[in-house]
Amino acid sequence: MVVNATTIDTTLRPDPAPAAVGPLSWPAQPKVKLSMTGAEPALSEAETAYQDVAHAFAEKVMRPTGQQLDRMSPEEVMAKDSPYWAFRERYLQLDINPVTLGALPMPELAKVLPIIMEEFGWGDGGLSVTIGACQLPPLLALIFGKQYLLERYPVTKIGCWAITEPDHGSDSLDPSKQIFHPEGKYGRPNCVATLRDNKVILNGQKSAWVSNGPIAEVCVLYAAADRGNGADPEHGVVMIVPMDAKGIRRGKSIDKLGQRPLPQGEIFFDNVELSADHIVAGPEEFQRAVYAIHCEANLQMGAIWTGAARAAFEIAYRYAHERKQGGVPIYRHQSVAQRLFHMYRKVEASRALTRRVAMFNMTSPVPALQSAMAVKVTATQTSFEVASDALQMLGGNGNTRVYPIEKILRDARASMIEDGCNEILSIKGGYQMMDPDLL
Repeated sequence: MVVNATTIDTTLRPDPAPAAVGPLSWPAQPKVKLSMTGAEPALSEAETAYQDVAHAFAEKVMRPTGQQLDRMSPEEVMAKDSPYWAFRERYLQLDINPVTLGALPMPELAKVLPIIMEEFGWGDGGLSVTIGACQLPPLLALIFGKQYLLERYPVTKIGCWAITEPDHGSDSLDPSKQIFHPEGKYGRPNCVATLRDNKVILNGQKSAWVSNGPIAEVCVLYAAADRGNGADPEHGVVMIVPMDAKGIRRGKSIDKLGQRPLPQGEIFFDNVELSADHIVAGPEEFQRAVYAIHCEANLQMGAIWTGAARAAFEIAYRYAHERKQGGVPIYRHQSVAQRLFHMYRKVEASRALTRRVAMFNMTSPVPALQSAMAVKVTATQTSFEVASDALQMLGGNGNTRVYPIEKILRDARASMIEDGCNEILSIKGGYQMMDPDLL
């Protein structure tokens, strides 16, 4: 017999029970209201606590302080009565630093750190970078097992990271000369560490883009090494340098388009003599040290600028509900809804990539530099594009200081250059992906 719909007797069969989860339990017109960080599975109790603390600090301290500092001159930002110092004290009270976070199991840290830095970036990009720069000297001491340096220069000190030089910007990221032009020459290093007996003597300068350089108390310095055969930028040294050492001088803090709350300026070294125990990584470890700090820094940049992109999106999202044109909220206009959707998906993609790579890099024996670079390029490009779209949506209002969109746009533009300009990172990352076995 052929079975079909007309031959099946269903009169005695009870109706199926409604599904507890699934389409039958959904509203007639399903709609989901997402959390502030989008389509994110429920966070653990610890992750939620970190997120709440970081968000409250970003909202109540970082954002208003960043807006104040943005309107000041570089000299006013660093002055004793500047709001920067109150922000700094409030940050220290959070007790969020490489030592306290380093006590967490690595898989948990890999989840927590991007959450924290995204919230900071939501608050203010420039102040987030000043926090990140402070963390790098103790972080490098921890990574290379120099506990005594951590005790000598604790996490409460303002840190900076000095790697680029007046004549050597993005090529400082490439000590192996992997992306050098065949006819290219590194030339003379601007800063040299001479290794002599049990001492290191520093001479030269670092560029005007040293984050926290004008105010730092301790510096993680990357410099070419001279072991008696001339300066060698491929086999340099990484050192923790106290900024009150004799022979150190600072240039003026630069006046910039974006990230104005972040003091940046030159550092000069004139026969600065330190004991060799200030070395974190010697010439044979130098390329690994460059690799390590860029894996860390690029990940932090990814989280920070994902947060900045989210901030721009949220401002535009609220504005689209409030602003009326043609008698209706502008969200009713198709072009606005479409623009907001693309802004949303970019933020979601940036966050997902950042957190995925954080988990991989922080739980793998060797982190993937190409993945960290992908994070940095994606997040900074996203923050600039989303902020630009938000400003366009706000129209003339977007150009005013009533809404902080114009500030986020300026801050994001700078992010595509710092920690390695995105063009150089993409070339370097591409070569990092190369498989010699397939060539």
